[in-house]
Amino acid sequence: MGKNVLVIGGGIIGLSSAYYLQKEGHQVTVVDQSNLDAGASYVNAGYLSPSHLIPLSAPGVMKKGLKWMFNPTSPLYIKPRLDIDFLKWSWAFNKSCNQQHVEKAAPVIRDITVLSQDLMTDIKKSDGFTFHYDKKGLFMLCQTEQMLEEEVKIAEYAKTLGLVAKEVDQKDIAEMEPNTTINAIGGAYFECDHHSTPHEFMTELKAHLIQSGVKIHSNEKVEDIDIKNQNINSVKTNKQEYIVDEVVFAAGSWTALLAKKLGITLLLQAGKGYRINTEKPTGITIPAILAEAKSAVTPMNGFTRFAGTMEIAGINHDINKVRVETIAKSATQYYPDVKLTVEEKENAACGLRPVSPDGLPYIGKSNKCKNVTIAAGHAMMGWSMSTATGKLVSEIISEQKPSLALESFNPDRKF
Repeated sequence: MGKNVLVIGGGIIGLSSAYYLQKEGHQVTVVDQSNLDAGASYVNAGYLSPSHLIPLSAPGVMKKGLKWMFNPTSPLYIKPRLDIDFLKWSWAFNKSCNQQHVEKAAPVIRDITVLSQDLMTDIKKSDGFTFHYDKKGLFMLCQTEQMLEEEVKIAEYAKTLGLVAKEVDQKDIAEMEPNTTINAIGGAYFECDHHSTPHEFMTELKAHLIQSGVKIHSNEKVEDIDIKNQNINSVKTNKQEYIVDEVVFAAGSWTALLAKKLGITLLLQAGKGYRINTEKPTGITIPAILAEAKSAVTPMNGFTRFAGTMEIAGINHDINKVRVETIAKSATQYYPDVKLTVEEKENAACGLRPVSPDGLPYIGKSNKCKNVTIAAGHAMMGWSMSTATGKLVSEIISEQKPSLALESFNPDRKF
């Protein structure tokens, strides 16, 4: 018997959850406070990247964050503020920045990203989907010997976990990417990575869900949740009330605010990222991370996207032009033939990624509420982990054996 499921959040995680829930015969409604056409699910780099094995909370990151705090062009910016939730998150983040955590988290990240790739491939083959989805791997491009050594070491580590990766030199890069000039001394190449054009998948997924009977409501904000005996009975928005059997919290950076209504403490901070698109031919065919700059390049369907930065400064959509300019400069620094125009930079957009302290998402039920499933905190890996997260949410609510062990994703885990 299908359940009446309300998914709060219409980003990639919420829609992926709705996709697998409706496949299991549940009656699904999605509500989102936005217009469902912007945000992190639309402005991300489009990667499905098992290569991103190392969580954000890696050794030395907090030290770098403190060092970069006064540098407006730094790849990671953590704005200090006297906010109890931020301070708790910072403490937990710092505790996670160790090698032991990396070794524990890396196989978990590998498993959920590889599963997501497999599921995305299945979706692409079914239901009339035509969205752009490519399997050309990913470069980690380096301009210094120190960074090259670090990236090669990560590639070697990835190989021990069964991923296909190798070191590449200047000649290799030129042969693999012959139609553009690349300024790099070498790098790593992860054959295991895939990429896509986010807005295409989001548009097709919404259309498919509506056609499949899923109700999707935009510009609808949750105002109240009626809970009794650790069960949500109904959810009230600014427009209507929903009687529910199950609820999915997949509201990205806003999920912690929802969880508070149930007495659940979810350590989560919004991490802002930016993107610049250019429709001019660039000759770029293989996605790349510009290692020193910590920015990303993706050849999408009809344009090239340059993206980057992690700005942890609360929930806001303010465009910091200094950070946009930094991404633009890094593009030219690594690809000398690429010159982003003033108009392209003026059209830059941002999105907020929900960042957990340990770099792993929250997927599962909290002990404080029996019929809510949390799916948030994916940081920069939301697109990479999206379909697998949706599948896991559906398995949890359908009371099926989960495709992956859920322990590492427990919303009640201690830091």
